Amino acid sequence: MASELYNTIDALSREKGIDPQIVVSAVEDAIVVATRKYYKTQENLRAHLDKETGKIRAFAVKTVVENPEQVEDPLLQVTLDEARKVDPNVEVGGELQIPKPTEGILGRIAAQLAKQVIFQKVREAERDTVYNEYIGRVGEIVNATVKRIEGPDVIFDVGKAESRMPRKEQSRLESFAMGERVRVVIVRVEKASKGPQVVVSRAAPELVQHLFQTEVPEIYDGTVVIRAIAREAGERTKIAVMSKDKDVDAVGACVGMKGMRVQSIIRELRGEKIDIIEYHEDPVSFAEKALQPAKVSRVTVLDGQDKHLEVVVDDSQLSLAIGKKGQNVRLAAKLLGWKIDIKSEEEKRQEVEQQMSALVSSSATPLENVPGLGEGLIEKLTAAGVTTVEALADMTPEQLEAIEGIGPKTVEKISLAVNNYFSSLEAGEAAAVPEEAAAEGQEAPAEAVAEQPLAETSDNQAVEAAGEAEPVEAAAVEDIAAQAEESGEEPAPSEEKQ
Repeated sequence: MASELYNTIDALSREKGIDPQIVVSAVEDAIVVATRKYYKTQENLRAHLDKETGKIRAFAVKTVVENPEQVEDPLLQVTLDEARKVDPNVEVGGELQIPKPTEGILGRIAAQLAKQVIFQKVREAERDTVYNEYIGRVGEIVNATVKRIEGPDVIFDVGKAESRMPRKEQSRLESFAMGERVRVVIVRVEKASKGPQVVVSRAAPELVQHLFQTEVPEIYDGTVVIRAIAREAGERTKIAVMSKDKDVDAVGACVGMKGMRVQSIIRELRGEKIDIIEYHEDPVSFAEKALQPAKVSRVTVLDGQDKHLEVVVDDSQLSLAIGKKGQNVRLAAKLLGWKIDIKSEEEKRQEVEQQMSALVSSSATPLENVPGLGEGLIEKLTAAGVTTVEALADMTPEQLEAIEGIGPKTVEKISLAVNNYFSSLEAGEAAAVPEEAAAEGQEAPAEAVAEQPLAETSDNQAVEAAGEAEPVEAAAVEDIAAQAEESGEEPAPSEEKQ
């Protein structure tokens, strides 16, 4: 028959949900601490609780050695001869237990110390039990009862243990009353926590998933599958669903007739908004759905490896697509698992214009590259904002004459210089054709042959070419002289030599 002390220990163990042997060990450790304090000794002490009588005996334990020379520490070792005076059956290498009287010697201080040791051991055992019980239940939905409120934290009773819900795991729309029963998610179990070790949440996405499984039979039986959930507790939740049966509408099943199913979930979440979206494997189509209620103009995949999308919306839809404080696009990005850049049509148009202007400016030719334009003329054009040949070629004579210091004669000079510059570019491209053809072992076109130097043609061809060239040069000289007479200017020396 068990003693009264052991029955008390057994009842305490059942109440705390721990092994009775853990409490017994705690009591024995407490007696060892109290005995050592009373005797002021460093001996190796051990205590034993008699289950039937309830008596606790303390012993000094020493190791038995054969010779006195082998005794290194008299507090921990004893010779065989000395040991057999206490226990005739002891052998070398065995342990000798020397009783230490405990009755009447444990005063009030020693008893208080023993009590503290027992409570500490019991608390440690209780924490280990709770940790082992709930560590495998992380992510599980449990029914909890509000036990008390400690500052911002709410303490729940979840059965064998208390749980704690910190502020960040609460929805801003919810408040709790003592004794209220709610569903919570076990999010983590803390082993070295001072307060309750089990941390629960009402803000976790798993709670919304559980509520849909409860309210929607098609989700419970697997016909409709929840592919992704993005949630900001107390604000909005986006949930992506897909149907495995082509005859079942996934979104319609979740909404229910007249919205009854989703309204039941919204009431459970105290009015939190819920967007139910049809899931698509194609990220472009999925992004268009995820950004609802905004209407998307187009979606472009910028980087498939890094999962980066660009979304363009109408100017009137930009604020709706971004949402309050960026909430809509933030939840959509979390739902997709992609980074999303949102731009309006106007922003995109400006971006394209900048890219085009940058492209044009990168291929522009400075005025200094055009032969025939003097430094003074280039300075006048640059002062007027004309810095490239392309910009100069686009200007009309009237626009050029509007520039200070440029008259009709200078306009003709500019026109001739620009035409000669572009003609030289075209001639350079044409000259490249026969070179490429020769490199490939092909015959050059007839036009290319006509442009070859005279030395490379036959004698007759050279005479004919020379005969044709003279009238052309004479005509050019006559034209220049006529122009000079009309303008009242003397021909340039170079022109006279020609």
